Amino acid sequence: MLTQSLFVRLEAKPGKEAEVAAFLKQGLEMANQEATTPVWFALRLSPSTFAIFDAFLNEAGRQAHLTGPIAQALMANAPNLLAAAPVIEQLEVLGAKLP
Repeated sequence: MLTQSLFVRLEAKPGKEAEVAAFLKQGLEMANQEATTPVWFALRLSPSTFAIFDAFLNEAGRQAHLTGPIAQALMANAPNLLAAAPVIEQLEVLGAKLP
């Protein structure tokens, strides 16, 4: 069962909204390579606000993701794409319905 998750809020710099959206779409390819990340979503909350939601079977999976290629790419690109540092919230999954 999924027990841990992350919600990462991203605010694009003015004029960088399309680049942030493209970056997140590319992130799906990396997420598909992560064996410890069974659930990953890239979301658009408003024209300039984006988010990533992912869930993990345990804390080890969450920590592997936080130090993995998606997190590294996000932090490397954040100064160019984002108006502020990503807001990363570590959450507990209380229930989930998946296909």
